[in-house]
Amino acid sequence: MTDSLTARDYRDTLFLPATEFPMRGGLPKREPDWIKRWDDLKLYEKLRADAKARGAEQWILHDGPPYANGHIHLGTAMNKIVKDIIVRSHQMAGYDAAYLPGWDCHGLPIEWKVEEEFRSRGKTKDDVPPGEFRAACRAYAEKWVDIQKQEFRNLGIEGEWDNPYLTMKFESEASIVGEFLRMAMTGSLVRGAKPIMWSPVERTALAEAEVEYQDRKVPVIWVTFGVPSRGDGAKLVIWTTTPWTIPANQAVSYSTDISYGLFEVEEVMTEEELGFPPYATAGDRLIMADKLAQGVMDGAKVKSFKRVEDIDPASLGSLTHPLANMDPFFQHDVAMLAGDHVTDDAGTGFVHTAPAHGEDDFNVWVASGRKASEIRDIVNPDGAYQHPELPDVLQGLDIIRTSGKKRGEPGKANSEVIRLLAESGNLLARGITTIRDAHSWRSKAPVIRRATPQWFISMDKPGPNGKTLRENALKAIEDTEFFPAVGRNRLQSMVEGRPDWLISRQRNWGVPITIFVNKEGQPHTAALPQAQADQLNEAIKSAIAAGGVEAWFDTPAEDFLSPLGLSADDWDKVTDVLDVWFDSGTTHAFALRERGLIDAETGQANLYMEGSDQHRGWFQSSLLECCATRGIAPYKQVLTHGFIVDSQGKKMSKSIGNTIEPEEIQKQYGIEILRIWTASGDYTEDLRISDEIIKGSVETYRKLRNTVRYLLGALDGWTEDEALAKENMPSLERWVLHRLAELDQQIRAAYTVYDFKRIMALLINFCGVDLSAVYFDIRKDSLYCDPRFETLSAWDDETAGYGNRRRAARTVMAAVLERLLTWLAPVMPFTMEEAFLESHLKSRAESVHLLQFPETPEGWLNSDLAARWAKIFTVRRVVTGALEIERREKRIGASLEAAPKVYIADEALIDAFKGEDPADLFITSGAELIHSASGDGGGFTLDDTSGVIVYPEKADGIKCRRSWKYFDPATADPNFPDITPRDALAVKAWDKVAG
Repeated sequence: MTDSLTARDYRDTLFLPATEFPMRGGLPKREPDWIKRWDDLKLYEKLRADAKARGAEQWILHDGPPYANGHIHLGTAMNKIVKDIIVRSHQMAGYDAAYLPGWDCHGLPIEWKVEEEFRSRGKTKDDVPPGEFRAACRAYAEKWVDIQKQEFRNLGIEGEWDNPYLTMKFESEASIVGEFLRMAMTGSLVRGAKPIMWSPVERTALAEAEVEYQDRKVPVIWVTFGVPSRGDGAKLVIWTTTPWTIPANQAVSYSTDISYGLFEVEEVMTEEELGFPPYATAGDRLIMADKLAQGVMDGAKVKSFKRVEDIDPASLGSLTHPLANMDPFFQHDVAMLAGDHVTDDAGTGFVHTAPAHGEDDFNVWVASGRKASEIRDIVNPDGAYQHPELPDVLQGLDIIRTSGKKRGEPGKANSEVIRLLAESGNLLARGITTIRDAHSWRSKAPVIRRATPQWFISMDKPGPNGKTLRENALKAIEDTEFFPAVGRNRLQSMVEGRPDWLISRQRNWGVPITIFVNKEGQPHTAALPQAQADQLNEAIKSAIAAGGVEAWFDTPAEDFLSPLGLSADDWDKVTDVLDVWFDSGTTHAFALRERGLIDAETGQANLYMEGSDQHRGWFQSSLLECCATRGIAPYKQVLTHGFIVDSQGKKMSKSIGNTIEPEEIQKQYGIEILRIWTASGDYTEDLRISDEIIKGSVETYRKLRNTVRYLLGALDGWTEDEALAKENMPSLERWVLHRLAELDQQIRAAYTVYDFKRIMALLINFCGVDLSAVYFDIRKDSLYCDPRFETLSAWDDETAGYGNRRRAARTVMAAVLERLLTWLAPVMPFTMEEAFLESHLKSRAESVHLLQFPETPEGWLNSDLAARWAKIFTVRRVVTGALEIERREKRIGASLEAAPKVYIADEALIDAFKGEDPADLFITSGAELIHSASGDGGGFTLDDTSGVIVYPEKADGIKCRRSWKYFDPATADPNFPDITPRDALAVKAWDKVAG
């Protein structure tokens, strides 16, 4: 074998890929530059103008407003990235997909922080004038809006950042008030003194969406009530985990479906056995549910007892309060009330009933015909006992500590009540148990139930369309599409079972409940004639539009009332503020309707997307508000994401030390990596993150970047003049076009249902397998060595055969690059922009983000062709496996040194190769396909591919000095004896053109 027959250097005749697109992205340094470029370009405005010029259909994702409170974290970053991918992908799918970011600026999260700032200066909230406090809240929110805006922008989020919606803008506050008054005018606004969740730490009512449930240890006590009607000293036993509610007891509830009995204690464990004196004594006669008697007696340390007789609770009459002998305040009748909420699953079968401190207690009290006005209110807003007739020993005792280092821990009330019960002789037993109870998600302190006058939106009062809010909301849920589908059931069950919507809060920083109440307790929306109420409502909205919420608090009532001929002496101005969830629930009105993005009455956003906790938060408040005012949901679709956990599935926590901040990832890797991590996992479930997981995303980035880089280099000098029509392309190129057509369908479908994980899996597989391992590998020889397009004028027919193969390859690569740039741009906006500006496509637009996903030409999809190539690849995989072993064993250095013989049992596999050169497909210098099931013995096979046997024999001939293929020198062009005939044709064409 001769290595060299001539001295010519053929390198100048070869095509060597060239691109300025670097191998490394340098993301941490370059990302801010891309954001600046987009800002300078006014990209968002150009996106809107482009969509308008196209006459594009509008598509709206409505941004759920984060609180303007503190730096963003990994969860908020993931949330915004998912939204950005959705918006960008819909814009590139041909829609007009605007994105208007927004912020929630009122409410406790901000008020709480401002209180802390004042406390650090030695001032309590009560020391600060209300107007000054609200101004401080507004300034605090403004500061964090600006900070978060920049942090979100650093994530590569494109949107209307110069004009976001803020719930504290005067026009927004006026719109919120307008929505509230519109709802009130339907008659759904009601006032009641029912028990609601109350935070003593924050001194306000809380809605279900503002609490989280946590385990905590609490005392459990068994208490006895006297039964005067019996005359035999018998006592009725109740059980409770809230001893502090015993002073507020007004009744005991029972069930007509439970069997009750009178039980007599025979023997009790001794003080020596227990280590403390028992509360029960022999001879005690106790009334309780039969099923629960043993458990009660065990708790009371009773050794033996007997059942004396059946008991009908309805015949017992009134009971005696267990503290009746202590003070006249407790010397009232304790009613026996039948209630459906009573069970014999636990306790005693009787339920201690304090209607001021429990929803079931309140309901059974009112259902019995008793009045809410008769309910004893003995707990003040600080969660401490306060009543003019309450015994001094209880006055001022706190249920929960509201300040200091032990804030949120139990106060003195429970222990003092237990002591008094023991002294009275009516404590039967005590212990400790663990319950799962509501805590404020802001202060993390437990909440209590407390009956206070509050404003509610009725869930079950028929509205203007004759249906209740609950019915309208459930119908709207049916009409909404949910991703994942289980979200429908979750929201539906919450709406089905929820109480009336508590909308009033006793706080300072919020949108006021703009209601005047007459002396009969009626709001002006119900008490005044509609025309007069409408006039007053317009005056209120105008004042707030001009001066913000301060206009309500600062303007005297007569300024609103006297122009309508009403006297301020006859009306009280409400000073409560709206639940902050009402604020965010109305954002569709001022962020979408009043900006003309959707119809004022019938319009709906295409999508609401937030965390799965928002089924009880923003999704629900928006649903209820819009159903109450318009009878429809404000959205067509609801998408939820999970939360971020560490690699072990643990919740991120600073105390554990497992948190990762977005800024850390940006500085070390770049935000593009965080975007790839977000898109590559199932974000509808909890997403795991760690350094190792992020490194996996870095590797994904590297592979995708290198694929794009290869294409850019392969297309150096490409123009559309070089393009070759599909019908003139080799079969392999038409197979790639088929794969692009398949991917186009799959990727569009996946973007439509927000399945980014599938998109990333499809494209990573396409780049890694179809392109890198197959197509690029096979066509590298053609790209480098076939006649270049610039030599077209020197082609004869034989040369054109090879030249057009290369043209076809570059035509297909151009199609691949365009699709990869656009398909990946929503996920990787920085890198795809960089690649776009290095590509032949840059003349089409100023940014890749101004392009749309390319349409698939008719005829690219070809399932028969795909089936044929699947057979070819089946054989190729076995050949590739055989050659890999030869390289590993150093019997060959490169696959071009081989000329394998391939024995194939299935003739259909051989037929698939018709019209193809197997050696080109195997990247060898020769190949022979033989129809045989047995071969010559031995040979290489794969277990999962029967009937294909490979003998990787070495190639004969000399090594081409241009393409490195081995060939028979007898076939060489005499003028080019050291290169293959194909290479000779390419060189001759080059020489003619280059001179």
